Amino acid sequence: MDLFNYQDLEPVRQRVKELSNLIDHYNYEYYMNDRSLVSDYEFDQLLNELICLEKQHPELSLPNSPTRRVGGEVNKSFRQVAHRFPMLSLGNTYSIGEIEDFEARTRRLIGETPFTYTCELKYDGVAISLTYKNGELVQALTRGNGAVGDDITSNARTIGTIPLHLRGDYPDDFEARGEVVYPFEAFESFNQQRIDEGDEPFANPRNAASGSLKLQSSAECAKRKLMFCMYFMMLPSDIDVSRPPLDTHSARLDWARQMGFKVQPYIKECANIQEIKSFIDYWDEARWQLPFAIDGIVIKVNQVALWEQLGLTAKSPRWAIAYKFKAQRVSSPLQSISYQVGRTGIVTPVANMAPVSLGGTVVRRATLNNADFIRSLDIREHDWLFIEKGGEIIPKIVGIDSTHRLPDARPVAYIDRCPECGTPLVRAEGEAGHYCPNQDSCPPQQLGRLEHFVSRKAMNIDTLGAERIKMLFDNGLVRDVADFYSLRREQLIGLGVDSGATIQDRSADNIIEAIRNSLSVPFERVLFALGIRYVGEVGAKKIARYFKSMDALLAASRDELLQVEDIGEVTADAVLSFFSDPHQREVVFRLREAGLHMNLTEVSQGASLQGLTFVVSGVFEHFSRDEIKESIELHGGKVSGSISGKTSYLLAGDKMGPEKLKKAEKLGIPILSESDYENMIQS
Repeated sequence: MDLFNYQDLEPVRQRVKELSNLIDHYNYEYYMNDRSLVSDYEFDQLLNELICLEKQHPELSLPNSPTRRVGGEVNKSFRQVAHRFPMLSLGNTYSIGEIEDFEARTRRLIGETPFTYTCELKYDGVAISLTYKNGELVQALTRGNGAVGDDITSNARTIGTIPLHLRGDYPDDFEARGEVVYPFEAFESFNQQRIDEGDEPFANPRNAASGSLKLQSSAECAKRKLMFCMYFMMLPSDIDVSRPPLDTHSARLDWARQMGFKVQPYIKECANIQEIKSFIDYWDEARWQLPFAIDGIVIKVNQVALWEQLGLTAKSPRWAIAYKFKAQRVSSPLQSISYQVGRTGIVTPVANMAPVSLGGTVVRRATLNNADFIRSLDIREHDWLFIEKGGEIIPKIVGIDSTHRLPDARPVAYIDRCPECGTPLVRAEGEAGHYCPNQDSCPPQQLGRLEHFVSRKAMNIDTLGAERIKMLFDNGLVRDVADFYSLRREQLIGLGVDSGATIQDRSADNIIEAIRNSLSVPFERVLFALGIRYVGEVGAKKIARYFKSMDALLAASRDELLQVEDIGEVTADAVLSFFSDPHQREVVFRLREAGLHMNLTEVSQGASLQGLTFVVSGVFEHFSRDEIKESIELHGGKVSGSISGKTSYLLAGDKMGPEKLKKAEKLGIPILSESDYENMIQS
């Protein structure tokens, strides 16, 4: 029988149930026990069959079907929901003395009643709450302000360590709380992907996790490989908490583990302050061996019956406290300074130091940012540098260990010529960094511009990564971005033999096809892809919409460029400098001959909003913020970021900024709702 062609609904229902249970079991073993019971191919076959059946029979698709793990929902606005139980924050301290005070105060308040503490790792992530009814996940909320959070249920379902159905025995109605973290390996892989695509990497896993939970596309969130770790159970007030396994916090976590939650195995019951200190001291060193970030230790009274006796402050419970680790700091001698040249010519000094262990890794290099940074710290030759690594992945230089300074140490002399091509460096007025102006012949700048040109937000030639571009560059096939469109299949086949990454027939075909497909990229992205200094994605769009063609832009004066919204003097001068360069003009002409879009093809929807300036604030039901701004511009209006006497309307959605509302009312600016705006453009 064809597995994808069921006629009778009952066998379909049974097969859906069978597949769901099987996939849930495999997911549980993979995410909770780190065991792969089937190959990726076999798992994908089962999942694809279930997806197909649910498409054929949507009435059989369950809210918590394992197919929700891969995402697919789009959430244009995150609904705010009041927490059933307030999500209080814990009192924090960096002082062991304050932990001793907490322990002494707790003993004084409890008296002779015997009790213990639990010590747990404090995750460096994003706190969320999960509501389960009859064993099914029904809602996921961010902490928000503690009273109200954002509904992120569709994104939470994509996280493999969040159980969609509970196992064994469980309460009919309860709330699980925990932290969403970004494991180091997945985070570094994701950051590398962002760098390859021309995006800025995230500074640390916590920020990346927070941003991932608020993505509008749950399918995109699913790709991030986040992890949820449960650390607390909230139960309705009518449940008897005096009986096991509800009478102690540690027993509740053991029970949660049996339900299918990922609960840290590092929890320890401690009887006194000495045991608490030992736990803190151990993890202050051992934390760097963990696959995810922690920033401290949480200490709680274990016996639940004592929580009410100890009570709460306005912001936090008195039966728990968090000890936060200080950022780890070491010092190491400066051996030399090397200088790196980026895509736009910016030169970044890098300190090369004697290898030193910091936060579980060996540090040999760290950025010195620019000449002003070196001068402000008074860094001298052979100085010992203090390096810190707190919540950041990248170590930072934070000062000088003056106890090691040599009596005759000379200040660091910053270079005045490009380390790659020898061109004298330039430092523009008001800028911190030096840069190499030889953009046409400086190899790192050439390679950087080539990589930027093919990146996802530019021309999106996804078959050409940094390694292949370097291969083309080294073989003399590509020197500037227009050369991509002269490549032939026979030039590509066989390249890369020395590196072991030979381009075969199929790969060559894919490269040529991706280059050909990039001819459909619109004008504003072509402009961004050129890599003009100070012209980012948004700036390129505004310039393209103002001038509407490359010919008009090439003929633009400085005054005309300054008429473009948010384009200042520095950017205007950079655009003029770029297009006055004969080589860059030749590249643009060759790109035109290759067939790239050199005119704005976007069709205006009229000029019904011509002459009107809108400020947009809040969340909208039928538009994302970007979509509503784009709609205003397509109808001839202008979008501003701040309210002034020139503002025509404040377009207000849910959760709009109170200060903007107050200022609009003070200035008498008319306030439009989303439906008012829709009526305006329809009429």
